Amino acid sequence: MKKTIVLLVMLLLILSVTACGNSSSDESTAVINTPDGSAGHVTENSNAAQTVPSEREILIAYFSRVGNTDFDPSVDAVTSASLNLQDGVLAGNTEIIADLIQKAVGGEQFLIETTNKFPADYDTVVDLGQEQQKEKARPELSAYVENMDDYNTIFIGFPNWWYDLPMAVYTFLEEYDFSGKTVIPFTTHEGSRFSNNDQTIKNMLTAATVLDGLAVRGGDAVDAEQEVNKWLDQLGMTN
Repeated sequence: MKKTIVLLVMLLLILSVTACGNSSSDESTAVINTPDGSAGHVTENSNAAQTVPSEREILIAYFSRVGNTDFDPSVDAVTSASLNLQDGVLAGNTEIIADLIQKAVGGEQFLIETTNKFPADYDTVVDLGQEQQKEKARPELSAYVENMDDYNTIFIGFPNWWYDLPMAVYTFLEEYDFSGKTVIPFTTHEGSRFSNNDQTIKNMLTAATVLDGLAVRGGDAVDAEQEVNKWLDQLGMTN
């Protein structure tokens, strides 16, 4: 009898050890295909980092008086409309907003530059802008984006001239294929905001995704960093 009991106990121990050896791990895994075609395993990670677009994918294109005008070195930026001094360097209102965008999201800047320079006098520039608008002119550009295909997100900045885009911006928009790209407009103004220019861009770039733009009063450009950052955050550009 005792011998039978001992044999039963030994059998139970053997069965218990075998069951433990066949138990599976609680760690969750996923099957992937390795480069050589065989199946591999990786541990699932619910905290994987989101992919952030590289700076190379963002282009900040803008049109500004500065860069398109041969100003006299003695020009008074304090009393001249749309001009500012940034660290002793002459800068336009739209250029300042472009700088703030670049500071927040990175990317590369591109000045929309015309072959023929604009007059230094602001009132003369305004009159010329109105004349070009009536003629539906397309000023020739002297600079080109050679690698436009590299960018998937493009900011387009401009001053509001006579409730319209500067004609040079039309030239820029018509020279490139924006299909599949995300386009984000921004403008500087003196009270007229976009004047529907953001809708004009949407109508021109039907194959692109045009997001909500930002309109900044020109005189407030130098103090607009918080406003710019809030707008970019709302668009999800700073994530």
